[in-house]
Amino acid sequence: MPELPEVETVRRGLTPVLEGARLSRVRINRPDLRFPFPDHFADRLEGAVVLRIDRRAKYLLAPLSTGDTWITHLGMTGRFTLDGMQLGEFEEPAPIAGKHEHFSACAVLNDAAVRIGYADARRFGFMGLIPTASVDLHPWFAGLGPEPLGNSFSGAHLAEAFAGKKQNIKVSLLDQRIVSGLGNIYVCEALYRARISPLSAAGSISKARLERLAAEVRNVLNDAIEAGGSTLKDFANVEGGQGYFQHRFDVYGREGQACRTDNCKGTVARIVQGGRSTFYCPVCQKT
Repeated sequence: MPELPEVETVRRGLTPVLEGARLSRVRINRPDLRFPFPDHFADRLEGAVVLRIDRRAKYLLAPLSTGDTWITHLGMTGRFTLDGMQLGEFEEPAPIAGKHEHFSACAVLNDAAVRIGYADARRFGFMGLIPTASVDLHPWFAGLGPEPLGNSFSGAHLAEAFAGKKQNIKVSLLDQRIVSGLGNIYVCEALYRARISPLSAAGSISKARLERLAAEVRNVLNDAIEAGGSTLKDFANVEGGQGYFQHRFDVYGREGQACRTDNCKGTVARIVQGGRSTFYCPVCQKT
């Protein structure tokens, strides 16, 4: 499933095309994805101007001139595609991605037009329309913790959230109420960089180590965004290109391989925590 860096990569790809653009000839090719499309979805998008493209956790949010916000979650295989076109060309377009494309629209900005497609082979993604004024109160967003790249995320925040907590640090970091948008891959990588064992009880970690962990969470996410995210199977950016951060994983997917820490004789191990694979070095990641 695309994690925060992949969603941010898509956001940055869509922004220069959609920000300030007017949507037209909106089309949906089936009644639902993971959930049904909102009532009159295409009609409500038709003619709306996209004010900007935001990201919250793993969601894309596009506030519209109509007072609604268009929400997209990519699920496991959701993918936006962009295709340049001539004004007036967009009539009844054939889907770019065959039977798996379920949404398409034209975005017009400064006398230029771009065709937007959304394909989702497994249909675990979804779209919604929420009144912009009440987005933060919607069940998808209410209760989400701070963004890991935002000013509210820090070692002090983690210390407060983890106080007295006996659950292991790995599963605790995946709790979206504590920090929003973190996924399995980047938690494994951040814990490795911070030299913290995923087996450590969250409430047992010192404030100094949590400050380092918060810094490494930001570092690994920024490094991944710079590399265009990670493509393990399905992820592609809006231009169809793959991410490259998977070539820089220190532990994720490297079970049985040598630890990359200088002078460490450890070997990367894999365990299962909370139903997810955890990769770490038992030697240099300390409890």
